Amino acid sequence: MKKAFVTGATGQDGSYLIELLLEKGYEVHGLIRRSSTFNTSRIDHVYQDPHEKKLHFYLHYGDLSDTGNIRKLIFDIQPDEVYHLGAQSHVRVSFDIPEYTADITGLGALRILEAIKDFEKSHDKKIRFYQASSSEMFGSTPPPQNEKTSFHPRSPYGCAKVFAYHTTVNYREAYNMFAVNGVLFNHESERRGETFVTRKITRGIARILAGLDKKLYLGNLNARRDWGYAKEYMEAAWMMLQQDKPDDYVIGTGETHSVKEFVQAAFKHAGISDWKKYVEIDPRYYRPTEVDSLIADPSKARKKLKWKPKTTFDSLVRLMVEEDLRVYSPNIKEA
Repeated sequence: MKKAFVTGATGQDGSYLIELLLEKGYEVHGLIRRSSTFNTSRIDHVYQDPHEKKLHFYLHYGDLSDTGNIRKLIFDIQPDEVYHLGAQSHVRVSFDIPEYTADITGLGALRILEAIKDFEKSHDKKIRFYQASSSEMFGSTPPPQNEKTSFHPRSPYGCAKVFAYHTTVNYREAYNMFAVNGVLFNHESERRGETFVTRKITRGIARILAGLDKKLYLGNLNARRDWGYAKEYMEAAWMMLQQDKPDDYVIGTGETHSVKEFVQAAFKHAGISDWKKYVEIDPRYYRPTEVDSLIADPSKARKKLKWKPKTTFDSLVRLMVEEDLRVYSPNIKEA
C-alpha cells in the first residue's frame, strides 16, 4: 500500500485528491491546522472512525511555518508521495498579509523539500514531491501561457508561488529529487471557498433567491480566466507523480472567460435574466495590480500525461449554481 502525505488536506483540492488516493488504495495522511472551530467539512465524508475499522486516512495537526513539525511528519510517515497543496491561497488577501503569504506559500514548500532531502539522505527510499504551482505566476505575461512562458507575478501570492516553483526545480536539479510543479490555472467546484469570486457569485445568487441578500458586490468584471473543474485537475496532479521522470506541467482548458461572463452564466442557470439589477461594483475588491488575462496552453499535458479537461465552462457554472441552490433550497421555497 502506497503512502501519501497531503498538505492543504481540508481545502477544495485536498478533498478531491484525498478521495482519489483512497479510491486507488493509498494510505493517506493529511496536514490540518488546529482551529477552535471544525474545519473539516470537505473531508468529513471520507473520515473513518478509528474505533470501528482499520484506518487508511489519518489527519495530523501541523503548520507550514513549523519546520520541526514538518520534518517530524515526513520522517514518521515515510510517504511515497507528497502533495503540497497548502498555502495562503487568496490573491487579494495576499496584498493585506504579504509577509505571512511569503512565509506560508513560499517558504512552506522549501521546508518540505528540505525535510524530504534529509530523509532521503538517511533512508534507502525516494519520495516523490508535487508542488501546487499557480497560473498567477504568469501575471501580466501575455497569454496563452505554457511551460516555457516567463513569469511576471502581480501579487505577493504570485511572487511566493514563483519562489516555490523555482525552489522545486532547484531541488530536483541539485539533489536528484523527484520533484514536479503542476502549474494549475483557475480550478473551481461546488467545494470552492466562499471568498473566491466564482463561489461568491453562485452562493450570492442562492442567497438573493432565498431573500437573505439583496445585492452581490464584486470587483473587476473584465478580468479573464481559464476556468476548469478542480476534481479533474487533481487527477492530473496524481498523474504527474506516476511518470518515469519528473517534469513540470501546465494544466488548464485553453479557453478564457471574463468574470462578467461567469456572472451572466450563473444568473442564467438560476433563472434570472436581468443580472445587472443585483450586481454592484465595490472598489474595495480591486487589486492594487491586476492580472488581465490568463489562458493555458496545456498541450504538453495532453501529449505526455494523456490528460485533458472534460467539464465545459457552462457545465462547471451549472453544477456550482445547482449545489448552492440546493443548500439554500429550504429558504428559497419560502421566499
